[in-house]
Amino acid sequence: MSVESGFLEKKAMGMANAACFSLYLDPQGKVHGSLARAGKVKNQTPKVDKQPKKKKARGRAFKRMQYNRRYVNVATGPGKKRGPNSQS
Repeated sequence: MSVESGFLEKKAMGMANAACFSLYLDPQGKVHGSLARAGKVKNQTPKVDKQPKKKKARGRAFKRMQYNRRYVNVATGPGKKRGPNSQS
């Protein structure tokens, strides 16, 4: 059976799209880009040491901070409500 006759049979059965895709699939999996350039951006960025941070509140203190942030200090102004992750 040739490729054309197989395609025509599948088209007659209403499976033309399946035949088109099966003709052009590559049996070997390809990687996007060459592996020689892997890690290029990370390696060329300058190393910056971590800054010392204040420890996070835990337990009751964290729940208190959460409550104040969500319900007490809410800025109600014109427009849509801002989400908790908005930087504006």
